[in-house]
Amino acid sequence: MLPESIVSLPKAELHLHLEGSIQPSTVVALTGSHGVTVNEEEVRRRYAYKNFLEFLEAFKWVTSFLGEPEDYDLITRDLAEHLLAQRVVYAEVTISVGVMLLRKQSPERNFEAILAAAEPFQKRGLRMNWVFDAVRQFGPEAAMRVVEAARQCASQSIVAFGVGGDELSVPTEELRLVYDRAATAGLHRLIHAGEIGGPEKIREAVELLGVERIGHGIAAINDPALMDLLADRRIPLEICPASNIRTGALARQLGRTEASIGDHPLPTLFRHGIPVALSTDDPAMFHTTLAEEYEHAHQLGLTEKELRRLAQMSFEFAFERQQSQIAS
Repeated sequence: MLPESIVSLPKAELHLHLEGSIQPSTVVALTGSHGVTVNEEEVRRRYAYKNFLEFLEAFKWVTSFLGEPEDYDLITRDLAEHLLAQRVVYAEVTISVGVMLLRKQSPERNFEAILAAAEPFQKRGLRMNWVFDAVRQFGPEAAMRVVEAARQCASQSIVAFGVGGDELSVPTEELRLVYDRAATAGLHRLIHAGEIGGPEKIREAVELLGVERIGHGIAAINDPALMDLLADRRIPLEICPASNIRTGALARQLGRTEASIGDHPLPTLFRHGIPVALSTDDPAMFHTTLAEEYEHAHQLGLTEKELRRLAQMSFEFAFERQQSQIAS
């Protein structure tokens, strides 16, 4: 059982996809507004995967119902309510702008709706900033358009540019100019790396792209020298245990057919001195909450003092530095 002192802590979350947070009941409302009838049980069946590619297909399905700014208003309010219920006071939320552009939507109009939906929650104690995300398999030109969309939106609440999707699809070198442009635009730089790819994907992201945080990065356990580099340079890994189990990413890194939470390398990475931001990734789609991820960390053997330090790190490595919410 997670100690009450940890349950009650105010928390931050840094790796959280807006579109992956849509709860089954909200999917029903969303699809209904587009004339499609599904029930919650069907949504739960779709939110079950044997591997990473099956997850991407489910993500593609649910985002196909996000067509209007009003849809983004709905899912932003839904996410904010769930975050407040977990004592999350700060979140950097990733938005799949690459998907919006693919579907010929207006990121500016959608983002206006997102900001308007989020604004009332700040008075209730939740601040949200935003990461504009490109899809790796769409290629570097599409990724560059995401950077340009961030520039067009011109909001101080857009704190970073990131690339998600299939990390094996496009060589890292091909993204170099995109990340240079993001840096010139004043955006912090993120990437999903070392989730299903090997440790070389993490090293390339750091050395070629200058990324400041790594999404997932669990492949680092297969390269001790890389672990040393991440610890020495204080480059955080955004660790999402439930996600790594449900997509099969951890099993892949361990060279197994399956893995469980008990196999997760979170304690090894954390105790090696690598900064860790514990996160949920796509909480609705992976049937988890941030509270449950802290419970997972506790089950893995982290002490109460270590759990407190883990919670503090998410504030320390946020791109908008928050005044520490946790007493040391």
